[in-house]
Amino acid sequence: MSGHSKWSTIKRQKGAADAKRGQLFTKLGREISIAARQGVPDPESNTRLRLAVDRAKANNMPKDNIERAIQRAAGAGSGDQFEEVFYEGYGPGGAALMIQVQTDNRNRTVGEVRAALTRSGGTLGENGSVGWMFDQMGVIEVPAGDLDPDEVALVAIDAGASDVESEQSVVVVYTDPAELHRTREALLAAGYVVEGAQLTMRPKALVAPEPEVAVKVIRLVEKLEDLDDVQEVFTNIDVNDEVLAAAM
Repeated sequence: MSGHSKWSTIKRQKGAADAKRGQLFTKLGREISIAARQGVPDPESNTRLRLAVDRAKANNMPKDNIERAIQRAAGAGSGDQFEEVFYEGYGPGGAALMIQVQTDNRNRTVGEVRAALTRSGGTLGENGSVGWMFDQMGVIEVPAGDLDPDEVALVAIDAGASDVESEQSVVVVYTDPAELHRTREALLAAGYVVEGAQLTMRPKALVAPEPEVAVKVIRLVEKLEDLDDVQEVFTNIDVNDEVLAAAM
């Protein structure tokens, strides 16, 4: 997806702000617990859990916090039980939005999501209204530096990647979700630095609204991701340099 690394730049800055409020560790902990419940509470045997733990470590989440999140999942039936849900909606200019939430109370969460959308000129859609515009994929970011993107692509494709794009200073590798861990391990074994590896919702096609509309969409994404129950928001707008500069 064109603009993936630019979205990552925005979200990294956003993540730093979340960390100051304690939100980031809370969200990472929920992701770890849900991943552990969906499989086995062992990162070596559960790919999604391994990726969640890796992401938590990359964000400097303390080891004790990670272990407690896994233990909460292993002790099913005790404490709050969170479930993962995707809400679909539209932002300014008709931008498609896939809103990933992890919640223990759907009524509360959908109310908060609807209110944030409405205040920013968006609307909540029905299930399936925009989901068909996205594919779930794995995404891996490799800092390009002085690397030859074609060489990175060869290693990634041999390991199972479905697409590789070079964006500014980052090589972005896309995989089938089932091939994400194997591709990441192959890149690491080849000596490449992996900046991030996670599941994403990749739009099948991008739209390029006017810059002022695109900035409104980014502001809406930020408001949604400020909600405690919202893990991540995916949209189909293209983020060009003009929009990026205006959004920073």
